Amino acid sequence: MVNMITAQSLSKKFGSFEALKSVDLEIKKGQIVGLIGANGAGKTTLINAILGLTSFDGTLSVNGFDPYAQRNELMKHVSFISDVATLPKWMTVQQVIDFVQGSHPNFNREQALNFLKETSVPLDKKIRKLSKGMVVQVHLAAILAIDAKILVLDEPTLGLDILYRKKFYGQLLSDYFDDDKTIIITTHQVDEIENILTDVIFIREGEIMYTGSMEDVSANWCSLIPEQGKEGEARALGPISEEKTFGRSSFIYKGVDRNNLKQLGEVSRLSLSDLFVTLMTGEK
Repeated sequence: MVNMITAQSLSKKFGSFEALKSVDLEIKKGQIVGLIGANGAGKTTLINAILGLTSFDGTLSVNGFDPYAQRNELMKHVSFISDVATLPKWMTVQQVIDFVQGSHPNFNREQALNFLKETSVPLDKKIRKLSKGMVVQVHLAAILAIDAKILVLDEPTLGLDILYRKKFYGQLLSDYFDDDKTIIITTHQVDEIENILTDVIFIREGEIMYTGSMEDVSANWCSLIPEQGKEGEARALGPISEEKTFGRSSFIYKGVDRNNLKQLGEVSRLSLSDLFVTLMTGEK
């Protein structure tokens, strides 16, 4: 697969504070990547570097462009949404469509209007008069009508209830995504996007702590709740972590034969949020 984003020794300092510390990463065409990290981990700085919004040290190529030096050309191929609640509240829906058409060369106005025809969103209403669900639909119309090579979603469903969050991601997959596009998503609602991701990147204190495909996560990571009396055997197999809940021990493993684990108790796949906690709370 072709690399859409390549970073080598990507670093960024704000005074003495290192927001990014010699980051190396590759994001390929056709991937849907979850960029996951705690507050202050460096997600926003990395996204800003990719979008050409901040200078940096090291090298960074986005769709073949230096994002900071060639931002005007790059943005013809990139779409970015930070939060569905950030549409200008004083604009009407029609004015939002007009604005996007005037600011992005790959926007298909007819496609956006056709999408909105299937909703109850009135074109003459101001954004502040719409329900949150309607605002989601306006934002989706704008997204789906932009033929961008790279789509960056930074907490795109913040403040929405679970029904609209599911609708947002469902329509994104069914009506927008294809193998020629790349999507990067940052969110704190990790488990909600787990089923749509192809790959995941964990970032901590400006450093990439883990990268892998979701297939690798499923194949290599698992959890075990051993039967009483078999905790010692479970520890002997070298778990990555151990914790107790309601008096029962649970263990997390990487690369251990599941047939061996099943002889000790209940084995289950590891959720993305559990993997995140495991990797983010241990020593570097």
